[in-house]
Amino acid sequence: MPRTDTAARPIAATPAEVYRAFVDPELLLAWLPPQGMSGSFERFDATSGGGYRMTLACENAAEPGRGPRGKTTDGTDVVEGRFVELIAGERVVQEVDFVSDDPAFAGTMLMTWRVREDPATLGGSIAEIRAERVPNGISAVEHAVGLASSLANLARLFAA
Repeated sequence: MPRTDTAARPIAATPAEVYRAFVDPELLLAWLPPQGMSGSFERFDATSGGGYRMTLACENAAEPGRGPRGKTTDGTDVVEGRFVELIAGERVVQEVDFVSDDPAFAGTMLMTWRVREDPATLGGSIAEIRAERVPNGISAVEHAVGLASSLANLARLFAA
């Protein structure tokens, strides 16, 4: 049965700056791939109704038993995304499908990235990721680690 996974983290940047990192392809590639992965876009259109095709590559794919197993091939995840809603400075809602022959990864995941002011800091934000209808083939533990890793990358992006 599909589930919902969430993660949140304070970010030392304004909501407008974090939102830009949600919709700028170069910034996305700097923070979204979790530790042990790198990413590239085949296409990217950050408009409502637009979308993207992204490949995430496992850096240790050449070494069996190291790193996560890919959903598309042993070493890659190919993702088709469609932007459902873009509200500047607030949130990005997207539908995400993994390109995979494995039925455990079938189904459309609904991803919501939110950003809001962090009342505990001056000029800081809270970034949140909510993944609904997560395919059964994605381990809850591995997904939690991956979401936390992506948000840690996002925090590092603004820490410099």
